[in-house]
Amino acid sequence: MFQYAESLLEALREMQSNGHEVCVAYLSHNWEKKLLSYPFKNVQMKCGRWSLNLSNVLMALKIPGSFSRFLSHILSPVVWQLAKLDCDLWIFPAQDALSYQVKVPVVATVHDLMHRYESSFPEVSRLRRGNIRDHRFSQLTQWARTVLVDSEVGKMHVHESYGTELEKIQVLPYIAPGHIVNSQDLWNFDQKYPLPKKFIFYPAQFWAHKNHQRLISAAAALRSDYPDIHLVFTGMKNKAYSEVYAHAEKMGMLDHVTFQEYVPDQDLVGFYRRARAMMMPTFFGPTNIPPLEAFACGCPTAVSGIYGMPEQVGDAALLFDPNSESDIASTMKRLWSDDQLCHELSQRGLEKAQRWGLPAFAKKLQEILLKSPHSL
Repeated sequence: MFQYAESLLEALREMQSNGHEVCVAYLSHNWEKKLLSYPFKNVQMKCGRWSLNLSNVLMALKIPGSFSRFLSHILSPVVWQLAKLDCDLWIFPAQDALSYQVKVPVVATVHDLMHRYESSFPEVSRLRRGNIRDHRFSQLTQWARTVLVDSEVGKMHVHESYGTELEKIQVLPYIAPGHIVNSQDLWNFDQKYPLPKKFIFYPAQFWAHKNHQRLISAAAALRSDYPDIHLVFTGMKNKAYSEVYAHAEKMGMLDHVTFQEYVPDQDLVGFYRRARAMMMPTFFGPTNIPPLEAFACGCPTAVSGIYGMPEQVGDAALLFDPNSESDIASTMKRLWSDDQLCHELSQRGLEKAQRWGLPAFAKKLQEILLKSPHSL
């Protein structure tokens, strides 16, 4: 969500140069340094932690939006400050509960509704998370003037889940984040990250829905024909990491898998540029940002052929069934063995990144905002 917020800031920079005044309200000190590079009026919200805690309590108790707005207007310092700034429209990029609890015109965001479509995964279902998320999104979509989604599939998910009018839901696909598009390799990258000469890259946290284990099983199936097959994973060693590691050990693949742990955003470019390909067997969508990062770096790509991912990648990536180890293995074999295919995918990805980048994203955002019910 930070990456999406960053893309919105860059798009709004374009809009401000076209005569619109932009104000950024932020709660975390982490944004302070980042915002210095933008020509916006920046206002840090006072008592932000209290306001966020109040917002989350109202959401967890499933207080209806109308009463939440009433209580927030009385109790939340952030709500008071946003109202006092008197802006025509506020964009909330992080799909948080505060977006339906403020009494100001709002453009809200729904990144995904996987708690409804992939509820078997504990990361979206345990501890009543599914019910709480459902309440949040039902209220968010009801009270927002406009709802941003990532794809046509995301638009239909919101419509069929909450009955939101189709005209109210606007598709604004993700773009590759600036730290990928504008980054260069570290001068000492190869010393800092001693990687194999050839590898399949998968940058993802170790959530169960990321499906690392089937990727390992697919590589194991190819090992006899391709003894140099190798996977590189980046992600903090938490969540379902122990299960993934145990599976690699069980399959005899520990010498064929690199667990790189956390990699700073600015270092990811080096992984994409050195990888034979990026494969993403996730069960979640509708779309994801890593394929866009791979495209921008010219890295051949293959992704799960579900939800909005075929719409996102077009002919610039291969598609496979994330439930099928044999289909994943077949796709991996093509990428590992076919130089011409990888070259073609690299070129298509670069071309797609050129067509849908910041200028197109900014233009689309401006069109959406100008036709919002509370237009600028």
